[in-house]
Amino acid sequence: MPFEIQIALRYLLARRKQAFISVISFISTLGVAVGVMALVVALALMTGLQAELRDRLLGSQAHIYVTKQGGIEDYHAEVEKLRSIPGVVGAAPTVGGKALASSAGFSEFITLKGIDPELEPSVIDIANAMQHGQVGDLEPDPDRPPGIIIGQTLSEHLGAFVGDTITLLTPRGTLSPGGMLPRNLPFRVVGIFSLGLFEADATWGFVSLPTAQRLFGRDAIDFIQLRVDDIWSAPAIAQTVTDSLGLLYVTQDWAELNRSLFSALWMERLALGIAIGLIVLVAALQIIASLILLVMEKSPDIGILKTMGASAGSVTVIFMLQGLIIGVVGTAVGAVGGVGLATVLDRYRVVRIPMDVYQIEHVPFVVEPFSLAIVVLVSVGVCFLATIYPSRQAARLDPVEALRYG
Repeated sequence: MPFEIQIALRYLLARRKQAFISVISFISTLGVAVGVMALVVALALMTGLQAELRDRLLGSQAHIYVTKQGGIEDYHAEVEKLRSIPGVVGAAPTVGGKALASSAGFSEFITLKGIDPELEPSVIDIANAMQHGQVGDLEPDPDRPPGIIIGQTLSEHLGAFVGDTITLLTPRGTLSPGGMLPRNLPFRVVGIFSLGLFEADATWGFVSLPTAQRLFGRDAIDFIQLRVDDIWSAPAIAQTVTDSLGLLYVTQDWAELNRSLFSALWMERLALGIAIGLIVLVAALQIIASLILLVMEKSPDIGILKTMGASAGSVTVIFMLQGLIIGVVGTAVGAVGGVGLATVLDRYRVVRIPMDVYQIEHVPFVVEPFSLAIVVLVSVGVCFLATIYPSRQAARLDPVEALRYG
């Protein structure tokens, strides 16, 4: 082992008269560990929150929405045309609108979505989200009121379950001498879904496409929804739709629709990372202080080393190694502790949050290897930079003066 490492370890593990130096070194190591652990957990929290929200959003809405100037009348032909675009794995039409749902004395505003029961599962995860009933139950039955599938939270608010009847009040009603009169139309609850997104579960309802068209008085389709094989390629595929089919086709992808949400989450992640990163900076300042104290304490030793032939570079390396060892050990302990803590918090769902605010009921913690590597490298780099000034001061000591006043 090189003598620089031996001396560096001996100074760090000082005993008896130099025990104070060991305590300072331990506190410095602990500071780095706590800072790194806090940073790893904070980044895991924000990464998990972003990923969970993205997955929930993309599970309940299409990746791309396509409309056509002049309207979409024959949606079957348009669906086949759009499915031929490379990267598109699903396509389905939709018609939407607002209504007031009432049942058992309770009323809630509802966002109605007219769907094709056969095509819709290829675009969103509605089939897997069904808690009661099936998507195919929306097929019209001439002997019974039209069917509707509602979210689980909305079902609880209305007190309506499978087999019950609810009434929908829509803006489009019956024309009378006194003006337009709204109509209360009965609907039979044929299914209840839970997509895991509060907005969807609390305000959405699905009806068959012909029913929605009659309800809102529309002959054409509002949108063709698309699902793609790679969510990150959605903007490029949306552009391909316009380039291939012409300027009459207008597209919007999921990133464009949710840009403000993910921008806010990214800013929160950045702010949180900077704030907690200051802990690592404080720990680095503690390393500087501990090394300066060590240089003052070991001035006679430095003088003896230089008189025995040790170069200024060797003295610099000794004190740099001390700070680097503190940084590496503290970073390793903090990284392992942070990953372990994030794993426990995620597995047992410790952090609960209001679902009506954040759309999800608990915060998942996801440690990205790339983010973890960045935290480790930055932490070790900051700790190394903290050793430069004390190490240069030690190397500049005049051996004669050090021995005279040591």
